Amino acid sequence: MKRLCKNMDAFKKMCASIGSRIGLAVPALGLVLLLSCATPGERREGVDANAYKIIKQKQMEAFGKTEPFSMEPPADTLRRRLMLAQNLPYSSPASLNANMLEPIEHWPQDTYFRAGETVQAAMVSSASGPLRLTLIDALQIAALNNRQYQTNKEAVFRAALRLDLERDSFRNTFTGSLDSEISADLSGDETQSGIANTGLAGISRKFLNGITLTGRIGLDLAKLLNPYDDSSTSVFGDASISIPLLRGAGKEIVAEPLTQAERDALYAIYTFERYKKTFAVSIASEYLSALQAIDQIDNAEANYKRMVTSTRLVRRLADAGKQSPIQVDQSIQDELSARNGWISAQISYQSRLDSLKILLGLPPDSQIELDREELTRLTESTQSISETPGSEKMEETVPPADAPVELRPLSREGAGPMELEENRALELALDNRLDLRIALGDVYDAQRGVIVAADALRAEFTLLGDTSVGERRGLGSANQSDSADLNLEKGRYNALLSLDLPIERTREIVAYRESILALERAIRDLQDTEDSVKLNVRSRLRTLQDSRASLQIQAQAVELAERRVKSTNLSLQAGRVIIRDVLEAQRALLSSQNSLTSATVRYRVAELELQRDLDLLQVDETGMWKEYSPQEMKE
Repeated sequence: MKRLCKNMDAFKKMCASIGSRIGLAVPALGLVLLLSCATPGERREGVDANAYKIIKQKQMEAFGKTEPFSMEPPADTLRRRLMLAQNLPYSSPASLNANMLEPIEHWPQDTYFRAGETVQAAMVSSASGPLRLTLIDALQIAALNNRQYQTNKEAVFRAALRLDLERDSFRNTFTGSLDSEISADLSGDETQSGIANTGLAGISRKFLNGITLTGRIGLDLAKLLNPYDDSSTSVFGDASISIPLLRGAGKEIVAEPLTQAERDALYAIYTFERYKKTFAVSIASEYLSALQAIDQIDNAEANYKRMVTSTRLVRRLADAGKQSPIQVDQSIQDELSARNGWISAQISYQSRLDSLKILLGLPPDSQIELDREELTRLTESTQSISETPGSEKMEETVPPADAPVELRPLSREGAGPMELEENRALELALDNRLDLRIALGDVYDAQRGVIVAADALRAEFTLLGDTSVGERRGLGSANQSDSADLNLEKGRYNALLSLDLPIERTREIVAYRESILALERAIRDLQDTEDSVKLNVRSRLRTLQDSRASLQIQAQAVELAERRVKSTNLSLQAGRVIIRDVLEAQRALLSSQNSLTSATVRYRVAELELQRDLDLLQVDETGMWKEYSPQEMKE
């Protein structure tokens, strides 16, 4: 009853102030006219400003900080500059950039496609030569040019727009209209003609507790033109109120769509942040894989040259009668195989490079070069990890052949900084994984869904009230001498209590049962997400261990293969071995070199993937990352 009295007091105050609203009628109508003159571009800028404000709010709520966010298309892109500078073919102006489109007929007044600032201009010169890209360049270019990245970015913006729309449901809503009617009646003996003008201004507001208030103020002006010169004016107004008392009452029910939109916007921020990390790791993986393909070309080229040298040597030895023709044929066959491997390595690199360009959002026929020093720096950074621990080196003193064989399990000796203890890694993942936060939020959302569905089972008990003050004027009443004004004492007031008993609620009962099932499904999804997080972390740790072991083993294998190639070449010249021994040593060297590079890249990618799966890799709006440092955390 206390809440009912309070709501009725608000209704009375609104009715009492209806007279003062006549002064707002003209300004409100003027505002309506002003808005009707706004261009689509001006209206878009207004809603964009609201969306950007929401995104900053949610960034602060999610991470305690904000970062720049914009959906404005750039006036210039690297893709466009490459296509023009390198004279690449394209199908239409849309392939270059959005701002290259020619406005079609009836295009609205919107400068959206021409408002962005020039970016990436310094990344390519006017020369038509290849563009050299470092790994850092690749990360930044991908953040600006990759189409899937922009689609995920749009998802955040769309969530902000939906939230703004839900918030609008609880804002003051103003309406206004102007009507002017001219009429003439020629059916009688005398022609009757006149003009009637009506101006309306209204306001409505829905409150979070479910109360809905609406009010209107209007002004009528009726004037006869023939046969009399009579005129009359009137001011009128009406207001209504709706107060739910049972079903549909309370903030937790009324504001549920707004609450869900607020949380969806936060989830969109989480999802995009998670995507940025996953995307950055995929760029690094593809870039390093392309560098690995370059290294395989170098290894294949060196192997091909060794095979050519060996073939020349064995042919000279055969001419001297020191090698058989069969050995010569075998060497030639391996030389041909080495040439085929060299050519295949080049083709494989070109395919890798095209895949990287597509991932960066660049044309696959554009000319780019990668920074080969990146692989050199990576090899140097893993040098300490690739060194074989003392406990795993070959035994200097050879034991008897029948002595028991003791296999040494993989230890943590020589482990890299990201090879964390499993429990520590799992704790970090459970504390930081953003997709796990979303899954937890989905459980809470499902709980609220049960509350809303249970509320729908209650009786609907609503208090309705309305009032109207003043009279309308038209041509039929234009000759009345007195004008109508607002007089609250002569107003018309109505109140209604409406009770809808919960007798038939089959649909609502089914919805309630489904809401409980949805809650149970959300819990299962949370459990599945949590187990997937643990599985991913454990898998990455195992990959790091396996890559480290492979690094150490392949480093030994390369060293051994190099000694073997040198030794067999000397022995061949001395006539102590056949060419097959030399060829096998060279093939072993090629295989071990490729395996060492593969293990190096695999270990580095596994480090990045672990940081991604722990959600500790920080990626900013430009695509730049900041890696997690266990040493800094300890300090």
